[in-house]
Amino acid sequence: MGIRAIHDLSVTLETYMPAWPTNPLVNIVPVGTAARDGYNVESYFSVTHSGTHIDAPYHMLEKGTTVDNLSLSQLVGEGYCIKVNPRGEEIGVSDIENKWKAEYDGKIILLNTGWYKKRGYTKEFQFDFPGLSTDTIDFFISHKPKMIGIDTLGIEPYSHKDFRVHKALLPHGIVFIEDLTNLDALVEGRKYLIVALPLKIKNGSGAMARVIALEED
Repeated sequence: MGIRAIHDLSVTLETYMPAWPTNPLVNIVPVGTAARDGYNVESYFSVTHSGTHIDAPYHMLEKGTTVDNLSLSQLVGEGYCIKVNPRGEEIGVSDIENKWKAEYDGKIILLNTGWYKKRGYTKEFQFDFPGLSTDTIDFFISHKPKMIGIDTLGIEPYSHKDFRVHKALLPHGIVFIEDLTNLDALVEGRKYLIVALPLKIKNGSGAMARVIALEED
């Protein structure tokens, strides 16, 4: 297998970066410096759903699979990027159906809304981001993608206070990647090898992940 290109789809974790509005902010502090201590080392604090991260079923389901027990075959595999143009805060089923191809079934699907380019400490980026509408639930259950990624802070709009899309899809083993970036580097409809490896946190509801897309020869 040859690799022509590797695309990094992960945001950089940094102190006080924009995050889910109700979560504590990331805090990274130098606690050892080479000049003083002979080495550099940092302390790190955040919730497990910070920056680019994986939502495991346990995130919303009392007896759901935890992030450390997700199969590697679910986290690594063939994937495709779809560009969507949501009207308002919702990505409707028609937005997905119009782009869907048979080869997408059972694969990893990344949704490029372009929202990652708005990143900042703004109400728009942190509260008004688009996400999947309720009418996409049956479509995704039928087509069984093993993972859905999006370049916003959440797979569904912030206004969905009941997390209805999470709670409908996670029981079907469809996990999520949230807060992706750089999706314009991917060609819509081209096949990539997607690698989305979260930290192996015991009994975790999710974890930060380095997500990459590989172009193979």
